[in-house]
Amino acid sequence: MRNFFQFTERNTSYKQEILAGLTTFLSVAYILVVNPLILSQSGMNKGAVFTATALTAIIGTLLIGLLANYPIAIAPSMGLNSFFTFSVCMGMGVKWEVALTGVFIASIIFTILSLMKIREKIINVIPEDLKYAIASGIGFFIAFIGLKNAGIVVGNADTFVTIGDLTSATTLLAIFGLMITVFMLVRGINGGIFYGMVITIIVGMIGGLINIP
Repeated sequence: MRNFFQFTERNTSYKQEILAGLTTFLSVAYILVVNPLILSQSGMNKGAVFTATALTAIIGTLLIGLLANYPIAIAPSMGLNSFFTFSVCMGMGVKWEVALTGVFIASIIFTILSLMKIREKIINVIPEDLKYAIASGIGFFIAFIGLKNAGIVVGNADTFVTIGDLTSATTLLAIFGLMITVFMLVRGINGGIFYGMVITIIVGMIGGLINIP
């Protein structure tokens, strides 16, 4: 395994990769909840979407790890699922079965473009600052969903969003977890995100805010 994944060349170890894998899993696992919630509003079965999301992540991550030898987790991303539900299905009135067929056809075209290296040429034409802007935009979108689910921000009829109830126990727990994680990252502690998640979960269990498995 060390030879296959080039541990020596990449200056890594089993401990570092296991810690990185756990951190990545905990960071990506939110999609198992959010994706079914969004796509079910288009009429799709929530349980089926949950299963499809999990299988996509498992198969995609295994393929990119074993075939491409690249340490990246593959999972459905935020953004397109919202476009699918709110713009295409609800906004344009397209049935989810028809819209999903369009997604399937688009995936075939995308695969052909990738095999013919056309996709790579298109990406190289995009200005570097626009690439950063797209990645940052998606990051802000995911962060906004996290802030909303934590109750740190809530909807407002006048300003669209406003500060939520910061005295709520669950909101305070989220703020505590965020502060702990930021502190560890600033201090340069390896696995800071992972440790921040674990500490937050333990504190939440002690405070009765998170059910003990």
